[in-house]
Amino acid sequence: MEKKNYTVSIYTENNIGLLSRIAAIFLKRHINIESITASKSEVNEVMRFIIVVEVTEEQVKKVAGQIEKQIEVIRAYYHTDEELIFQETALYKVNSAEFVEDLTIQDFIKETNARIVTVTPKFFVIEKTGKRHEIDNLYDKLKPYGLMQFVRSGKIAVSKNEMPISSILEDFNTININS
Repeated sequence: MEKKNYTVSIYTENNIGLLSRIAAIFLKRHINIESITASKSEVNEVMRFIIVVEVTEEQVKKVAGQIEKQIEVIRAYYHTDEELIFQETALYKVNSAEFVEDLTIQDFIKETNARIVTVTPKFFVIEKTGKRHEIDNLYDKLKPYGLMQFVRSGKIAVSKNEMPISSILEDFNTININS
């Protein structure tokens, strides 16, 4: 089977140590996590982890099944990129002296739909939201200008199709409110 990127979405209770146990599931199978993002979900008290891995479909099915065996996990799903709407965000800290000297830098910031979020006498901070290749392209363009720091988020994603998780989460929320 061919390896490709899969995005695993995991809906969980917000408990200490769960991320370590989820990461251990990938570790046991020698699967490298390409990116990971954790945030609140659309339902109160439910967290959502988004983990990107490059594996076969058989491997991702097994991992999702193993993750769902964790007590705090409500549900785990996996998707291909074609089934998702997704973005990443990056911040680039660039040396002001280099930035000010070359006015063309402003042109490619505009062309890439990036924006300047902070300006100081020593540095500029530029933010870019988009696909990984767009973030990488802007990185390559900014590197010669004295890139002082760079950080990117993991993938954030929503599915194109309606997911049955909404009703499951509503039931979960109702049970927790009544407990």
